Amino acid sequence: MFTLNCKGRLLIIDSPIVMGIINTTPDSFYAESRKSTVDAALQTAEQMLNAGATILDIGGQSTRPGSEQISADEELKRVIPIIEAINKKFPESFISIDTFNSTVAKHAVDAGATIVNDISGGLMDDKMLSIVANLKVPFVCMHMKGTPQNMQQNSFYENVTKEVLDFFIERIEACKLAGIKDIIIDPGFGFGKTIQHNFMLLKELDLFKSLEKPLLLGISRKSMIYKTLNISSEDALNGTTVLNTIGLFNGANILRVHDVKEAVETINIISAYQK
Repeated sequence: MFTLNCKGRLLIIDSPIVMGIINTTPDSFYAESRKSTVDAALQTAEQMLNAGATILDIGGQSTRPGSEQISADEELKRVIPIIEAINKKFPESFISIDTFNSTVAKHAVDAGATIVNDISGGLMDDKMLSIVANLKVPFVCMHMKGTPQNMQQNSFYENVTKEVLDFFIERIEACKLAGIKDIIIDPGFGFGKTIQHNFMLLKELDLFKSLEKPLLLGISRKSMIYKTLNISSEDALNGTTVLNTIGLFNGANILRVHDVKEAVETINIISAYQK
């Protein structure tokens, strides 16, 4: 069991939970996740919460391979009104801000977010770790090799699982030294990794339990599914469910998904099976 302090509210993870993805970007790889208006985001948030989502992950910067990096001002324009609206309408929800910019992280938490989710593990903004520590919120530390602009040209490993584990050992220590109390780890499926690397990480996911941190699995509708099956991301829900099932058996605590209902059902079925 893990207990996370989210700005004074406790998030207890004693069984797997679901994080729903709400993108405010115009170019996210899965078109259905794009919610550019407050009304659209609120409608999606309500659907996700009713379906059983515990966390809503709001992102304004696309991080798909080759995506263009936008300014902090543009990112803030995209995410702050939506975070404020969701926090006002659904105050019981836990909101995560998906950003690698410390300024965006601070303003998002001020607006109602209670978790910071950084694809770079604090490496793309040297102020991120100290700001998250001051904000007193959990930090999702993800592994990525390079940046979204060049990560797929940097996908070389001698042993991908060992190298990602070593990364987390170093980053967890850096987070602790900065004063961050609660850390969630995310192996970063698809971020500077080949399809083969992704499947190896999934197969060896249980090794990350040695870090004694909540483990986030983010494989929803990604290329490791649709390229393997030779389909589109729009048709990748069934493959997502299969890989989420494997991930849960291998120790995943949080499923980050586009399709909340199906992920919650997956968790419930596995729970019934294990009992």
